[in-house]
Formats: sequence, structure tokens, C-alpha cells
Amino acid sequence: MRSDLPQLSALLSFETVARRLSFARAADELNLTPSAVSHQIANLEQFLGVLLFERTSRGIVLSDAGEAYLKRVAGAIGAIGSATNDVRKGVRNTLHVHSSPSFASLWLMPRLSGFARSYPGISFSLSASPNHSDFALGQVDIDIRYGIPDWPNLLVEPVFEERILPLASPELLARQPIQVPADMLNSPLIQSTVSVVQWPAWFASQGLIGTPERFAFRFDRANLSLEAAVQGLGIALESERIAAQHIASGALRPVFHPAWSLPVRAHFIVYPERHASRVEVTQFVAWFRAEVAAGQGV
Repeated sequence: MRSDLPQLSALLSFETVARRLSFARAADELNLTPSAVSHQIANLEQFLGVLLFERTSRGIVLSDAGEAYLKRVAGAIGAIGSATNDVRKGVRNTLHVHSSPSFASLWLMPRLSGFARSYPGISFSLSASPNHSDFALGQVDIDIRYGIPDWPNLLVEPVFEERILPLASPELLARQPIQVPADMLNSPLIQSTVSVVQWPAWFASQGLIGTPERFAFRFDRANLSLEAAVQGLGIALESERIAAQHIASGALRPVFHPAWSLPVRAHFIVYPERHASRVEVTQFVAWFRAEVAAGQGV
């Protein structure tokens, strides 16, 4: 047994007690006696050198250390459970991809049918959240991240260069004509709070200092900012790549010529080097690169 790993039975007892917040209820679920569960928790606390639970007048609660440990352990136990169920059901060739939400919904999802046709034998799982995956939990094979790349000990490949530019609905532009960037200082602007390019940076690139004192709307997802712009609520500052479908349909238009944009590389495909040996990973990455190359003119 590895010296840096506790017994699995102790981890299962910890996760169950943490979920149930009761030694008795955890014992019933695990088909053990409460004293046996308590003994396993005590051994785990001794192994870790920290208290995982605090006793109060109303029962038990997780300690700060217990809360932090549960976040890591629960995911690992879930991954073991999923792997076990897959083996029992004969599921093979699984691939788990995590992505930033707007990229998943606006770029990846419209292309997934092509991946399914190319690799019908892969059981594909996609999750989306703004939080980066913790590969140590063993739940995700590939992460498509948005942000500034600072992820040591991982393979990091930029997806594509994007042009960040103001986008608006034809209806808004018809009722409020905009000729030069300065015209937008009195226009309703939509702020995407998580974007790596903010309005002050875009205005500065056009030789203007400052932005309106307030924004018409603020959102923490690019897809929400784009939808608000489609509704004519304001002008969004977003990626031409991510907004490609809205632009192609005519729901949104670039306010200015693409030359008045800011180029960035902000989306990255990320995974541990050990995952590169998995056939499913190499197949997805190859397909992904081909899709990016096919859309270079977009």
C-alpha cells in the first residue's frame, strides 16, 4: 500500500459521514456499526494529522480542513464509482471533456455531431463551468479553458486567435447610427465581466481614454452578453469567433471594420501529458484541430 494514501474504507466512511453529518446514519448506509465508522474516522484523522469534524451541541460539522479535504475526496470517489459502473456495463472508449461555458455552447456544441460521426465508438461526456478542472481528481480527460495561460505541468495549446470587437443588432444600429468609436461613449454598452479584453482596453486601442460611467448591462458569460446584444439591449464587446453564428445569421453585426479589433489568444485546450497516450484523447485533439483549421476564415 502506498504510504501517501489512506485506506479506501476510511475515505468512504469520511465521505459518507460528511454527507450525512451523522455517524449513525453513515453506519446504516455503509452497513457498519457506528463505533466502526467512528474508529475509521479517528484513524483517518491520525493519518492526516488534522481534525476532520467538530463536535457541537447539535451534532457534528466539518472542520475547515474537512471541508477542503471533502472537495478533493468526493470527486475522486465519484470518479472511481463512474469508472466502476462503466466497466460493469461494458462501456469502453469514454472521453470526458470540460469546457468554459460559452465556448461549449457557441463553438463546440454545433460541431459535436461531426465528432460523433467520425468516432461513433467513443462515449462522449461534456461538462461546462468557468472553473478549471482539477486533473488530480481523475474525472476529466481534456479541459478547454478561457483566460491567461498559467498552468504549469500541463500541455497547453492555444485554440485560435480571436478578434475582439463591438457587436450590435441591426435594429440598434438603425436607431442609433455609429460612425466612429467616440459615438459609442453615449451608447448603451454591455460588459462581459470575465472577458480578457474590457471596454477601456478597446477604447484605448482607438485612441480614446475613458468609458461611460455605467454600463447598460453586465454579464459573467459571453453567451449572455451576445444574447443581450441580439435583443438590442446594447453593444457587446466579444469574440468574432464565438459570435460567428450570430453574425452569420444577421442577428449581430460588427459595428466597425474588423481592422478596428483587438486580437487575442484566450482559449486553450489543456490536459496532462499522461493523457496524451489515450487513443480517445489523441482522436479528439486531432478532430478539434481540424475543426479549428476548417474555420480559420471565420
